[in-house]
Amino acid sequence: MTEIQWLILTIAAMVIIFGLAWLFGKLINNYSIVDAVWAASIGSIGVTWLSFGTNTFSIRAVAIAILAFWSIRLTRLLAARIYRNHPIEDSRYVELRQSWQPNSAAIFFGFYQLQAISTILLALPFYFVAFDANQNWSTFETSGLIVAVIGIIGESTADSQMAAFKNSHQDPKSICRVGLWKYSRHPNYFFESVIWFGFYLFACGSTWGWSTVYAPLIMTFLLLKVTGIPPAEKSSLARKGNAFRRYQETTSAFIPLPPKKP
Repeated sequence: MTEIQWLILTIAAMVIIFGLAWLFGKLINNYSIVDAVWAASIGSIGVTWLSFGTNTFSIRAVAIAILAFWSIRLTRLLAARIYRNHPIEDSRYVELRQSWQPNSAAIFFGFYQLQAISTILLALPFYFVAFDANQNWSTFETSGLIVAVIGIIGESTADSQMAAFKNSHQDPKSICRVGLWKYSRHPNYFFESVIWFGFYLFACGSTWGWSTVYAPLIMTFLLLKVTGIPPAEKSSLARKGNAFRRYQETTSAFIPLPPKKP
C-alpha cells in the first residue's frame, strides 16, 4: 500500500469511527465520549502508520513508544472521568447542546466529524516519520525524545499529585498547592504542550516534519484558550469562589513560576 493510500484509508476510517462514536453518544445521551475517542484515535492512527512505515525500525519503534504511552494514558484518564461522571455530561458539551438547540444532534454530528479530521492533522507528524526516506537518526529525534519524555513525566507527576491531594482533602473548596501545583494552576496542561513540542521536534528529523509546526501550536492554543484553562477556571471559580481567586492572584496560569506574594 502506498503512502497516499494509507492516508486515504485513515481518513475514511476516522470518518466512520467518529460517526459511530456520535451515534453511541446520542444513544447514551452523553457527547463527552468524543474526548476519549479523540485521544485514542490520534494514538491509533500514528501507531498504525509507524508500524507499516518505511523509515528505520529504531526510529519508528521509539516514535511508537512515546506516542502509544501518551495516547493510552490520556485515553484511560478521560474514559475513567467520563464513566465516573456519567450520565452527567461535561459542562462544555452541556453548553454546546443548549446553544445548538433545536438541532443539537445534527450539529454534534458535524462537530464529531471535525474531530475526526483534527486527529488526522495532529497525527501527521508521525506520518512523515513513518514514511520518510531519510532513514538516519539525528539530533532532532534525540531532542524530541528528551522533550517528550520530560513532558510525559511532568504531566504524570502533576496528575498524581492532584489525585493524591483529592484523596486526602474532602473539602470541595480546598486548593491544591502541592508540588507542581504550587508553581502553576495547570501544570498538567503545560506539560501536555511540552509533549507536543517534543513530538514536533522528533518529526523534524524527517524531510517534511518541519511543516507540522501547527500541531503543537494548535494544542497549546486549545489548552490556553478553548478546551483547557478557560472551562477549568470557570468550573473552579464556581465551586471554590474566593479561595480560587486568591490562588489566581499568586500562581501562574500555565508556565510553572515562583508564586507571587499574596
